Amino acid sequence: MTVEIGMLLFPNVTQLDLTGPHEVLARMPDARVTVVAKTLDPIRSESGLVMIANATFADAPAFDLVFVPGGSGQIAATDDAETLAYLRACATRAKWMTSACTGALLLGAAGLLDGYRAATHWAFMDLLPLVGATPVNERVVVDRDRITGGGVTAGIDIALAIVSVLAGSHAAERIQLQLEYGHVDNPALREVIRTQLAPRHAEREAQLRRLRRSD
Repeated sequence: MTVEIGMLLFPNVTQLDLTGPHEVLARMPDARVTVVAKTLDPIRSESGLVMIANATFADAPAFDLVFVPGGSGQIAATDDAETLAYLRACATRAKWMTSACTGALLLGAAGLLDGYRAATHWAFMDLLPLVGATPVNERVVVDRDRITGGGVTAGIDIALAIVSVLAGSHAAERIQLQLEYGHVDNPALREVIRTQLAPRHAEREAQLRRLRRSD
């Protein structure tokens, strides 16, 4: 059964909050990731990267898991009644509501962290009680059907935790090794992935040998 994952996109998002976890979640077995925004217009991140959503609030499918990134644009998104209403509607159907960085404050502003343990970027942890959450100084916090965590690079750890919860630790470890994120001491798994990559390795080797001959 396909796990439907929705990832929120808004102007002035921290792109790594979104793209890091997207790279992880898109590799999860039996998962389909949809980036969703208010419109399909190009959206500029706070560092200038331009992205386009796959679906709008109006036409997005029902999601099993929703992921909310952070960034300076979280402030405007929190003031946007349509975005808050969309997240509340998602929470009535989704099994998991998750976030990275100050995305937790957006979840909280929608009333979705009340009574939950949660984390956000270290510089804004003191704001979590203002949205009813209990701050926990950890990189990833799993509390029932909420998964939150620290800022920016922590989004990859959060996404790996999501994969571990939804698809198992072996699937998370495989993705971690594929992305060469941290150290994975699993020679057997390394050989499995090496075998999977063999056709691509052969293609690249042939290309480079051809280019070398043409010099």
